Amino acid sequence: MEKTNRQIVLNTRPHGFPADTDFRMVETPVPAPGDGEFLTRTIYLSLDPYMRGRMNAGTSYAVPVELGAVMTAGTVGQVVASKHDQFAEGDLVLCGNGWQEYGVSNGVGVRKLKLGVAPISTALGVLGMPGLTAYVGLLEIGALKSDDVVVVSAASGAVGGVVGQIAKIKGHRVVGVAGAQKKCDYVTGELGFDACVSHYSDTLEDDLKTACPEGIDLYFENVGGKVFEAVVPLLNEFARVPVCGRIANYNMTAAPDGPNLVPSLMQLVLTRRLTIRGFIVFDHAHLAPAFIKDVGGWIRSGELKYREDVVDGLENAVSAFQGLLRGENFGKLLVQVSDDPTR
Repeated sequence: MEKTNRQIVLNTRPHGFPADTDFRMVETPVPAPGDGEFLTRTIYLSLDPYMRGRMNAGTSYAVPVELGAVMTAGTVGQVVASKHDQFAEGDLVLCGNGWQEYGVSNGVGVRKLKLGVAPISTALGVLGMPGLTAYVGLLEIGALKSDDVVVVSAASGAVGGVVGQIAKIKGHRVVGVAGAQKKCDYVTGELGFDACVSHYSDTLEDDLKTACPEGIDLYFENVGGKVFEAVVPLLNEFARVPVCGRIANYNMTAAPDGPNLVPSLMQLVLTRRLTIRGFIVFDHAHLAPAFIKDVGGWIRSGELKYREDVVDGLENAVSAFQGLLRGENFGKLLVQVSDDPTR
């Protein structure tokens, strides 16, 4: 086992887009587990848009990362030393080591992974928090109904791709919004969406209207910005909008230019009886067993597909995260920190 533990800590709070200097790589001794604890070696580290919010000071749904502290993240790791009676050396676990090579845990919130169900990396993606977010947002918050026309932003991503596929499995017309043409082609050709429009298009509003001639009944919001503005006029009466994220706004330092759109939005909320509801996935943990059963079954049957974008090396986590905020990743973004013993 290595004698040093490389960690990426939050150096300064970003102002706008995160800079390299907002993070710092440090080396500390590998920690030793105490009684009732175990040490895990990080194999995969998940990079997700929510992390941008954790870099800010102030009140939110979760405590921000303190300056000088290891950046938060879900991880898949292997137990390398244990003084815990329920976790043994060699166990593969879903845990929260953050952006570092080793972490100590007392077992709270840690789940052992079963081999043979799917690659262990999927515990951070399609069979993990992003997949559960898609499942909860579409079925619980969005209350998917028969004959709904569903639109999904960030449709090629870890959450959006699962949302659209579940809706297709349940028999709905699904339209995606993505960026590069290769992502749109993947969404329709590989994931089976009925159509996909690019948010880079100069005619986004018209493209979306053409793809949704009968309007939109459920819009899964991952992005915000101009995509949301293009969707709103097409929302049908009693449409639902589960708000999962708004990545287009995460690096804003001031209010956007242009007219105040809130009054017109609220007028539509009233007259079309719209439901717009934000949600945080950990409020719906009770749905996890049903999610694992349903999505696991769809993966095994080949009805639901997924894609991973794996970056090698902890030292590349910062640049990979910056790429995520620019939309450069293609699929669930992971950093492989050490060798995967199952591959």
